[in-house]
Amino acid sequence: MAEDHPTVVVTGVSGNLGLRLLPLLENFQVIGVDINPPNTSLPLHFVKMDLGQEKSCLDLTALLKETRAATVIHLAFVVDQVRQGILDVDRMWHINVAGTARVMEAVTEANRDEVIVQKFVTLSSVAAYGSDLPDMVSEDHPLNGHTLPYAVHKMEADKIVQQRAPSLRGCSAYILRPPIFAGSSVQNYMLDAFRGTPNGKGQRAEQLRAQNKRLPCVLPMGDAYLQNRIQFVHVDDIARLISHVAQKTEPETQRLTVLNVAGREAPLTFARCIEIAQAKLKRVPGKWALRMLLQMHWNAGTSAIPPEAVPYMTSEYVMNTTRLQKFLGPNYKDVIRYTVTDAFADSFAGSMSASNSSK
Repeated sequence: MAEDHPTVVVTGVSGNLGLRLLPLLENFQVIGVDINPPNTSLPLHFVKMDLGQEKSCLDLTALLKETRAATVIHLAFVVDQVRQGILDVDRMWHINVAGTARVMEAVTEANRDEVIVQKFVTLSSVAAYGSDLPDMVSEDHPLNGHTLPYAVHKMEADKIVQQRAPSLRGCSAYILRPPIFAGSSVQNYMLDAFRGTPNGKGQRAEQLRAQNKRLPCVLPMGDAYLQNRIQFVHVDDIARLISHVAQKTEPETQRLTVLNVAGREAPLTFARCIEIAQAKLKRVPGKWALRMLLQMHWNAGTSAIPPEAVPYMTSEYVMNTTRLQKFLGPNYKDVIRYTVTDAFADSFAGSMSASNSSK
């Protein structure tokens, strides 16, 4: 790799998005930061670092100064507590929220005497807005994430970036707010709910997976729950968007750019998701019953879907992406290549024959 290529630091490089992003950063010298090294043969310099630890701020500051990194892409975030093995919510907060603050502080300190880091890119989430949103919220809608630790942490981290962006000393900040990631390589509890994956760590979950059994998709009674709309974005489209921002040479007119991100075209209803997933639907009397069922599966280790996710599984939250379309201009369809429907459908690519045989 040419030495004159700019350096980019990617936190959370070992996650699925980090691995999808790496092939798109061939015009950079890549420094990957994570707790464990990424499973890749692509060229990069890996630095083991735990952003949940206070000392990581000084370590990252030194790294940015030493490497003169032009861009920082902050992807490190605990999304799935069970899959990532971090059930302690306090530990999760220190990685997600305090970790984001430490990265922001490191950028600020690296730029104290001169502008080294020119771009900071981070991911928020539609969950930061909360649940039961009005029709197609814009980026100016208040952040009211609640109940679910992931949503609360995304909201708090988002607010930290907004507050600290003006103090980054010459660095432009970008907050991307995507909906649920989709794609054949993606695993998260919302997709697993439609896939029927017994994604817990308990013995019963292992038995069900070994037998290739699918759990039913569960919703409260009533047609309204089936008509709730939901958006997805393909993980590769997010990777392309991050790469586009990193390689963008035109200066921004403002220090902070916030963008709602979703697949192209219309959202899906839950009913349509169930149809595409070929899932078996089970109805329960109400939200209380759904929470009790999730709590039971969570306690038994059958499912990794947290009971606190109920408000986000039984309501509608969709975003207006007009600002993203204007931001990308003629590159919009080349960057966001998947529609919401195609992104969701790709999550089941190659799995339908196996799942059908297990019903």
